[in-house]
Amino acid sequence: MSKKPPVLDVDALIDDPRTRIIVCCGSGGVGKTTTAAAVGLRAAERGRDVVVLTVDPARRLAQSMGLSELDNSPRRIDGVGADENGENGGELHAMMLDMKRTFDEIVEAHSDPDRAKQILANPFYQSLSSSFSGTQEYMAMEKLGQLHRSGAWDLIVVDTPPSRNALDFLDAPERMGRFLDGRFIKILLAPAKVGGRFGVKVLSAGFGVFTGVITKVLGGHLLRDVQTFVAAFDTMFGGFRERAEKTYQLLQTPGTAFLVVASPEPDALREASYFVERLATERMPLAGLVVNRVHRSGITTLSAARSMAAAETLNERGEHPLAASLLRLHADHMQVTTREDRLREHFSSAHPNVPVATVPAQAEDVHDLEGLRRVGMDLSENKAAGAA
Repeated sequence: MSKKPPVLDVDALIDDPRTRIIVCCGSGGVGKTTTAAAVGLRAAERGRDVVVLTVDPARRLAQSMGLSELDNSPRRIDGVGADENGENGGELHAMMLDMKRTFDEIVEAHSDPDRAKQILANPFYQSLSSSFSGTQEYMAMEKLGQLHRSGAWDLIVVDTPPSRNALDFLDAPERMGRFLDGRFIKILLAPAKVGGRFGVKVLSAGFGVFTGVITKVLGGHLLRDVQTFVAAFDTMFGGFRERAEKTYQLLQTPGTAFLVVASPEPDALREASYFVERLATERMPLAGLVVNRVHRSGITTLSAARSMAAAETLNERGEHPLAASLLRLHADHMQVTTREDRLREHFSSAHPNVPVATVPAQAEDVHDLEGLRRVGMDLSENKAAGAA
């Protein structure tokens, strides 16, 4: 018999005042947003002042918290915090990342008004801030850094971007650095940095062929837009890199905890295994694995095989067709639970020291605070089940 994995004690994690950031990561469609919201809600109702940052465009978080929408500024969630006696409650705020607005705020905060106006009006900047590959992940890092520096909350819960690789945000600082340090950017900056007549000669001699080719590819207007943007943006490059590096270091501190979220499916658990290994490589503190939508049975003594055999016997006799149908349904359910148990055991055999918590499949989609509370309670019950 394989050894049971350690149990993930979510209440202990959120009750520990040293836990300042919880990052929920995992592949798409496994319930990261629901998990982040449920953890944030439970932490607030156990006395923490919490902000949940989501970058999920589906807006399920806003709906589950009773808001018509979330925006780029934290909003307080009503009806959260105090217990039935009006005591012991913290506060819960939630927000949805608007990557363009976050980019605009950085420009406005780190440049004078005239230069900010020039940058914000630049067509290349408008495209970069809205759709450039990696911008969303980088802005998630920026917003996390802003929330942490504000000191307004003692716990930040992050729902990671729904990208193909849910750990892309860890690579965002390096990718942004490569972009800012790239040869293309340096060439575009060269004429402005050299300046004067000599700069014109350098531009003519060393840049003429390059601009001829790029103009054909991009068009003259776009090339000028890029050059204008780069020249205006140059003074901000160092600040971008420095803040990203500080946020990356923040993610490596003991005050940060990563929750890898998965569903009991082969692909999702393979991705979870990759996340665990990647976090170890990056020296990021892993709290454990949350497996959502787990199927359970209250009649574990009746196996799938015995249930199917009993159903077949009833069919042969032509007796109790309803009972036979229920027995077949139970058999199917037991087969699903057995398959899911084996998948979790396979993960734990590869990662025996990773604590695991499971959340049973809900009867309906989580769409309100009560649903989130149920998920939070299910998470907390893992400790009791593990001790039993």
